[in-house]
Amino acid sequence: MSADPAQSRPFWETKTLAEMTAGEWESLCDGCGKCCMSKLIDEDTEEIHYTTVACRLFDAASCRCSDYENRQARVPDCVRLTPDNVGRLVWLPSTCAYRLIDEGKPLFDWHPLVSGDPMSVHEAGVSVFGRITAREQDMAHDGEYLDHLVDGEL
Repeated sequence: MSADPAQSRPFWETKTLAEMTAGEWESLCDGCGKCCMSKLIDEDTEEIHYTTVACRLFDAASCRCSDYENRQARVPDCVRLTPDNVGRLVWLPSTCAYRLIDEGKPLFDWHPLVSGDPMSVHEAGVSVFGRITAREQDMAHDGEYLDHLVDGEL
């Protein structure tokens, strides 16, 4: 009797986002911090422009939310990722594990679940670690965000 090959594969290769446990879901976050950066969307073209302006709750040292449990109460426009909305959030970076799994693609080798190292995302240069140029609470008016645009995706 042979072993079931699906049992030897990691959960992200065998489950859909909707099938994951809460712990599995949370572990998909690689800690890149890209979703915590302000994005500008052109109302005419719907083009997304990425910035290096961090959310007021973003902890630049850890590349994580400083108040994850209460983030939506404290930042009303914070988007909570769910299996239902991941495929519709066009601003999720192409490297995002939630997006990759939703699209049926593999995780990158630098993803902490693959590498086994939580620092691998930073060592690969994929995170926003060291790239924050401003905080949203410091932006006096929307025009200031233009000073913090990046070419392409973060």
